[in-house]
Parts: sequence; structure tokens; C-alpha cells
Amino acid sequence: MLSVVVAPWARDAVPVFERRADELHDAASTMKVAVLAALVRGGADLDAQIPVVNRFESVVGGEFGNDPAWDSDPLPWELIGTRAPLRLLAERMITHSSNLATNLCLARTDQQSVAEVWRRAGATRSATPRGIEDYAAREAGVHNRVSAGDLVRLLHSLADEPELLTLLERNDFRVDLAAGLPPGTRIAFKNGWVPGARLCVGVVHPADCPPYVLAVCYSGPLADGSDRTDPAARLLARVSAAVWECRHDINQPEGDGK
Repeated sequence: MLSVVVAPWARDAVPVFERRADELHDAASTMKVAVLAALVRGGADLDAQIPVVNRFESVVGGEFGNDPAWDSDPLPWELIGTRAPLRLLAERMITHSSNLATNLCLARTDQQSVAEVWRRAGATRSATPRGIEDYAAREAGVHNRVSAGDLVRLLHSLADEPELLTLLERNDFRVDLAAGLPPGTRIAFKNGWVPGARLCVGVVHPADCPPYVLAVCYSGPLADGSDRTDPAARLLARVSAAVWECRHDINQPEGDGK
């Protein structure tokens, strides 16, 4: 299943292309954008030194931990047993998609604040009610899921928070949407991957026309769950490249497109 939404970056702009925009996919690491927004909007002291641990409260009771084998970032694991700046962990959550850093950040906010981020964005179906690898919650039917339409709404909701978008520009995993753009093209984006799903949302800033937002979500056997060599990443790159070729029409007033 492939979902695609393309929209101008202009405030209140409606999408110019939608394909299965409301279909739900495993959120994977795209939910980390909502965690980041909840953390910053909640006034967390990003310069605070917090304990780096690997035990977290499950939303259904009990505790759980992350598996380093499923994490794409080794740095937070090297800090286990020490204290680290919350700012560093928030950055690694986005730039290197650290699962451990995500749960440490989530512990400094709460699920209600994350839900408020989605509500404020105008999300219609997406929700991320549990932490990364909270398998007891997943088995109890508590799922992190997103739609392409809601991912576009989420990025639009960050328009007045340039510091968050700047952090998204530093994403190190440039193998899907970013790979479909000409080298050096500015893009603020977050991707996610698990076996069976690959998805990404980003704000693309061409040099020759206004910016646009693109969300592509794929669920299916092509996604093998690898961070940089996932065959589904190449599918997303092809979609991104096709949208790039039409970039001049995205912000055209209705009826003025070619």
C-alpha cells in the first residue's frame, strides 16, 4: 500500500495531490517529530543533564527497555549510566533516529502532550500513544500509526517553529525523499522504517520555486526494515523525484497549471 500527499508549504494550503491520504501505516520513527514538538512546547529545560537509562514505564503497566540491535544510533547507548544534556538526546532522536533517546525524551514529557501536538496539527487519524518498543502495549492493541495526510498537517503545524524545522534539516538518513532530489537541495524531513513499512515526510525548498511538503508512506513486503539499504527507500526516492519534476505546478493557482 502506497500513500502520497503533496501540498504547498504556504499556510492553510490544501494538497494538490492525494493518494490514500487517510490510510494508516505503522508510524515507525515519524512519531519522533511529535515527541520533539511536545518536549519543546512543554517548556522542558533542554540544557538539563538527565540520567541515561534503559528502563521505561509501559502505558499498560510494568516496564520495558530498548534493544540496541534495533537502534540506528550507538551514541546514546555509550552514555548508559551517565548523565547527558536533554538537548543532545532530542537532537539524536531526530538526526540519527535514536530509539533510546526518543524514550528518554518521552519520559520528560507525557503522552497527553504528544496527543495535543497531533490535535493542534489537525490530525484526523494519527496517534502515537506509546513509546518505541513498548511491546506489551502493542500486544494490548495500543499502536503508533500515522497517515500521509496527517504527517503533512504535522509539518505544517511547525511553520512558526523554525528551530524544529532546522533540526529536521540535519537528518542523517538521506536515502528516501532526499535521495530523489538534486544534490544539495534543502529539505527538512523525518523518515521511519520497520520491517513492512517505510515512510517519510519533508518540506522541500527548491531554489527556483516556492517550497512544498511531501509525505510518502509505504506498507508492504518491499520494506525490509534496514535504515539505509531498504529497497522501499528507493521507491520513496522515485516518488520524490517524480514530484520534483512537477514542482513548478505545486504552488500554481487552480486553473493555472500546465
